[in-house]
Amino acid sequence: MPKQERADAARNRQAVLAAAERLLVECGRDHVSLDAVAAEAGVGKGTVFRRFGSRAGLIRELLEERSRALRESVTEGPPPLGPGAPAGERLLAFLAELTAIGEQNAALLSAHEAACADNKHEDPSYRFWAQHIANLISAERPDLDADFLSHAILATFDADLIRHMRRRGDSFADSVQSLAMALLQAPS
Repeated sequence: MPKQERADAARNRQAVLAAAERLLVECGRDHVSLDAVAAEAGVGKGTVFRRFGSRAGLIRELLEERSRALRESVTEGPPPLGPGAPAGERLLAFLAELTAIGEQNAALLSAHEAACADNKHEDPSYRFWAQHIANLISAERPDLDADFLSHAILATFDADLIRHMRRRGDSFADSVQSLAMALLQAPS
């Protein structure tokens, strides 16, 4: 049985994550240090360091927090996001939810890209997303290199690209859906 988190530790964790998110949105990724986050959250730097280990650990946990609900919907939720729908429908539903997270959290994605660049493919959220996408592509189109394509799709979730498309008035979500639909169509 997992160890129960103390109430004060849970409050501190939420305060630190909220502070990190505020700083990302208001100041940008370069201004999110453990010192700044601790001050914004009203806790000691040691509290932040013990809980998250590093700036990268803090950013990774913040992204994990944002993606937890999506992972639960994919594994246990109703179709089309959860089990029971055809693979192609599940892929489109998953990418719609993932693009919503990306569009709402562009600053977080940017910070994650910078802080976790050396081992982004080992990030738990990234690994889950890549494997899920690969499984769905493989089920729908076994003739394709599903592993490569899952990484190629996730590479489009670039904070700068999302911002660029927004500035141009283009829909990132529609573009990702179009890409996925093109991949799912078998050649005639």
